Amino acid sequence: TMVPDRCFALELPDCTLAHFTLCAHAPGDPPGACQDARLAAILGSPGRNYSLCVPLAPDAGSGARVRAAKLHQRLLQQLRRGQFQQCQLRRLLSYRPGGQPGSAQHGFLLHDPWDCLETRRALIELLRACKEIPHPHLGEFETDPHGQLWQRLWALQDGRQLEVGCALVMPTQEPPLHPVLPDLPSSVVFPSREAARAVLEACTSFIPEVQAVLDLVDQCPKQIQKGKFPVIAIEGLDATGKTTVTQAVSDSLKAVLLKSPPSCVAQWRKIFDDEPTIIRRAFYSLGNYIVASEIAKESTQSPVVVDRYWHSTATYALATEISGGLQHLPPAHHHIYQWPKDLLKPDLVLLLTVSPEERMRRIARRGMEKTREEVELEANNVFRQKVEVSYQRMEDPSCHVIDASPSREKVLQTVLSLIKNHCN
Repeated sequence: TMVPDRCFALELPDCTLAHFTLCAHAPGDPPGACQDARLAAILGSPGRNYSLCVPLAPDAGSGARVRAAKLHQRLLQQLRRGQFQQCQLRRLLSYRPGGQPGSAQHGFLLHDPWDCLETRRALIELLRACKEIPHPHLGEFETDPHGQLWQRLWALQDGRQLEVGCALVMPTQEPPLHPVLPDLPSSVVFPSREAARAVLEACTSFIPEVQAVLDLVDQCPKQIQKGKFPVIAIEGLDATGKTTVTQAVSDSLKAVLLKSPPSCVAQWRKIFDDEPTIIRRAFYSLGNYIVASEIAKESTQSPVVVDRYWHSTATYALATEISGGLQHLPPAHHHIYQWPKDLLKPDLVLLLTVSPEERMRRIARRGMEKTREEVELEANNVFRQKVEVSYQRMEDPSCHVIDASPSREKVLQTVLSLIKNHCN
C-alpha cells in the first residue's frame, strides 16, 4: 500500500479527530462511498465545505513559523466576520505521515449550510488579499452520485480562479501520536531558553516591547544555581485559591514571594496575550527564565514561593495546540512533560484543585475581568480537562495535588506539612 503524501486531521463536534487523505481515482476502479461515517456526515452534509491550510515549509525556522501563525490568526479573525458568520468553522490540520517535525500545517474547514455563492466569492477575495501565500489554494468538497467524497482544489493564478486538482477523500489510519506533537518543542513547549528566544527575536519588527523583554533575558546569567533555602512553586487554575495560599505560605515561612511572569515584564502581558500561541508562549517561557534568576538570588537568603512557573506555560500550551479531546494528549512519561534542562528547578511543586462547580462559584464571587484562557476554561470543559491532565503528567518535578476545597486554614496546614516533609 502506498503511503499517502499528506493527511488531514479534522476536529469533530465530539472532540474526536477524523483522519483522511486524498488520492487519485484511477479509471476503471469501482466507485465506493467513504467508509468513515463521521467524515461523510461532515464533508458530505448539505451545503458546501471548504478547506484552507496555511503553508509552512518542512525546514521552516522561527521567523517562518511566526509569519504562518500571524497569518493563521488573521484568517481566523476574518472567517468569523461578515459573510462567514453564517458558516461553521472547524480546526483542520494537514500533516505528512511518519511524525516528522515541521510537517504540520494549521488550517480550517468552513461549512456553509446554505451553499451561498457569496461565500465562495468572499473566500476567493480573502485569499487574494493574503499576499503572504505565494499560490493560495482553496479546497472544495462535494459528493458524487455514487456517494464518493471528492475535493476539488482551486488556485489563484494571475488573479484568476483555476481548478488545479481533483482527488478522492479516503479515510486513513490515525497516527499513534497527535500529528502536531513533533512541532511543539519549536513552537509552544520550548525545551530551552534559546528556543523561546529565537521566536521572540523574529517579532522585533512588529512588537516594539519585544526588544525590552530580550534585553532583560540577556541580563540573566545562563548558568545559575539555587541557594540553600527551599523553593516551592504553587500551580493551579484561576480561583483555586492560589493567590491566597501563596501569600499565606510566604508569610508562614518568612519566604520571598515571586510571580511568573515577573513584574518587570508582566506590564506587557496584555500585548502578548493578543498574539498567536507561538508568540504568547515564547513570552511566558522567557518570563520563567527571568524569574529563575530572581529565585537563584533570593534562595541564598530565605525560602522562595513562586506563584506559577514552567508547568503553567507548558500545560496551557498543550491544551491549546493539541486538537481533540483528552485521548489525543501525549501519553504519560512523554518527553514533552519534562522540565527544561537549562531552567532552575523548584524543590516542590504544588497543584491546587477544586471541583469545577466550586471554581465557578468563586469566580462569580470575585467579579474580576476574565483572561482569554479563563473564558476558554469556562466555555470548554474539554479544554479545562486537558489542562488538568497535563498538569498531572508533568515530571521531574511532578505536581503534588492538593484539594483546595476545605477552609483556608486547613489547606494551609496541608501545604505546610508537605513542605516540611519534602523540603526539610
